Amino acid sequence: MTAERLIDVKGLRKTFKQGLFIRRTVEAVKGIDFDVKRREIFGFLGPNGAGKTTTIKMLTGLIAPTSGEALLFGQRVPSAEARKNIGFLPENPYVFPYLTPREFITMSGNLSGMRGSKLARRTIEVLDRVGILYAADRQVRALSKGMLQRTGLAAALVADPEMLILDEPMSGLDPVGRKEVRDLIFSERDQGRTIFFSTHILGDVEAMCDRVTILRKGEVVVSGEIRELLRGDVLKTDILVAKLSDEGKASLSEAGFTVETRPGLSLISVTGEGAVGKVLRIALAADAEVVEVTPHRETLEDLFMKKAL
Repeated sequence: MTAERLIDVKGLRKTFKQGLFIRRTVEAVKGIDFDVKRREIFGFLGPNGAGKTTTIKMLTGLIAPTSGEALLFGQRVPSAEARKNIGFLPENPYVFPYLTPREFITMSGNLSGMRGSKLARRTIEVLDRVGILYAADRQVRALSKGMLQRTGLAAALVADPEMLILDEPMSGLDPVGRKEVRDLIFSERDQGRTIFFSTHILGDVEAMCDRVTILRKGEVVVSGEIRELLRGDVLKTDILVAKLSDEGKASLSEAGFTVETRPGLSLISVTGEGAVGKVLRIALAADAEVVEVTPHRETLEDLFMKKAL
């Protein structure tokens, strides 16, 4: 059975008019297609200016598309009814500086129709979930950028939405904070939520996402499942050996291999599976000890650099 599509985008386009006296047209998004399925973690990638945030603004109803179609929970955007099922974290969340995180989350819950003791309990729950309950009653203007980001994430969670749309959710977080947010995203998916997020941190995407779409200059250049996109051949193999004699090094050089000497070790980098066997035979014949054989396949960063820049 085909998984239900919570986001379905076809031919989506956005054109802006710029300039006060001399008007020019800028096409930020150029007829893109993609979809997001229920209960998946979906990565939306691209360099600065690729059209990611513009697309997210169209999906959330902040700006209207010039043409094309975007469906959210089966309803054409903008849709007030569909927005009730979304928790949104913008790239630079604005939190009124004189409010505390508790007050801001309570206000966000009120705007989502929550009231009373249920909202009070949920506010404490989400503040604790994002790791900022200890600062619940400090004014936001006294918080760090990372703490502000956590406050915005708590606001996205307060109404218990079916889907989270997160624009650069790791922004401003230290390595510990990034891991906590990654764990939180996995936990939310395990509880049945769908996660759509945009980020520049490709390692997080490769480790977390089921599928990705990569934009370049407003167009989709890559789209698909991570495991399919990165299921390529081995690009190179690093062979690390110890106790390689001068005769062994000479034999490898004669066979056309470059030996990089390290303290107590020798590194030979090769391409092709046949070359790996040949290096190992020569090294073992010279009484060397094989320490490590490491194949390197294409990473998401390799794919991104090749397709998006």
